[in-house]
Amino acid sequence: MATHVKSPAEKSSAGPEGVRETVAAVIADVRDRGDAAVREYSEKFDNWSPASFRLSAEEIDRIVATVPVQAIDDIRAVQARVRAFAQRQKDSLHDFEVETEPGVRLGQKNIPVRAAGAYVPGGRYPLVASAHMTVVTAKVAGVERVAACTPPIRGEIPAATIAAMHLAGADEIYLLGGVQAVAAMAVGTETIGRVDLLAGPGNAYVAEAKRQLYGEVGIDLFAGPTEILIVADDAADPFVVAVDLLSQAEHGPDSPAVLITDSAALAREVIDLVDRILVDMPTRDFAGPAWRDHGEVVLVDDLAQAYALADDYAFEHVQVLTRNPREALTAMREYGALFLGEKTCVSYGDKVIGTNHTLPTRKAARYTGGLWVGKYLKTVTYQEVTSQAASAELGRLCGRAARLELFEGHARSGDVRAHKYEGDPLPWAP
Repeated sequence: MATHVKSPAEKSSAGPEGVRETVAAVIADVRDRGDAAVREYSEKFDNWSPASFRLSAEEIDRIVATVPVQAIDDIRAVQARVRAFAQRQKDSLHDFEVETEPGVRLGQKNIPVRAAGAYVPGGRYPLVASAHMTVVTAKVAGVERVAACTPPIRGEIPAATIAAMHLAGADEIYLLGGVQAVAAMAVGTETIGRVDLLAGPGNAYVAEAKRQLYGEVGIDLFAGPTEILIVADDAADPFVVAVDLLSQAEHGPDSPAVLITDSAALAREVIDLVDRILVDMPTRDFAGPAWRDHGEVVLVDDLAQAYALADDYAFEHVQVLTRNPREALTAMREYGALFLGEKTCVSYGDKVIGTNHTLPTRKAARYTGGLWVGKYLKTVTYQEVTSQAASAELGRLCGRAARLELFEGHARSGDVRAHKYEGDPLPWAP
């Protein structure tokens, strides 16, 4: 039995009204008027209209030079972790060719997309880590051209974000944000070349732009508000639980934060601690409404029920604070990423540990994982029949299989080879 000790004030957030229509209009305008439309929307939404949105090498060097040495060292350290993990992912993927039967060769190749667009959000807070996740991973995959966009923040250049993009290996850096940036990368303008795949998080408008452009370009994920779910037993430290819940609630006022526990005492203490911590938390204007409107504490009978319920939520981040956290690896299957034990936290995944933080939300974890090096690769196949006897036998089989579906043209492609290589009759020949 599951009982809500704290229920959300709202079950879901519909988002701003008119998002779909606004985004569609901007995309259509950028498609029609190119750079002129991009500039107009940048002036309107960001009060930003430089001579060129693309930063030159000299401008990048000048901006990077303003970033403190410690920050540059930290960016390099984090990117080294992201790069190492992405490389291990790539190394796990192998091209292969196999002779499935005498004279028939089948193969598989992993080919990187030619160009990728990385969107690194700005808005109220610079999300420097998103540059690591999108640009570094794309370059490890072998993408030839990575165009990276980030908006100015209240009219200022986000120097640390630019540094992160540059150090990650971005080939082009644009100080440009919002739907206009995503649309420009997807459809191309006079000065911004189109890309094959878009990656990176963003607000509701950016997410909707990616949704509308999907198909014309590839995308990493359909993104929604950040989510955290903690599974905890009575061995968990309630203060750690409360702090970790709020660490993700600060992403935005619509970010769900959920605790599932088999300890009534822990549930009550965590609720009390969250309320106390929020009083002087600098980001309480986001974290407070998120906890009030989307926070949940659910009491269950045992951990088996906790894991089953957590799978039903299928959240982006699932943190396991139990005596035996690794049991979640076999007990659970619906999550974007697991964080096992008190020494681990979701914030490590967001910022420093090396795994990718672009993860599925809104129950998408039921059918997909997060952004990884393979997202930038196209897994393609090839076929070669080297034996006349094998081609003739395949031709006979193809003829029968295709005619079963009434595809006479397909059947005749097989008939021709059976006829040419082993003399089978062609009753339909002209």
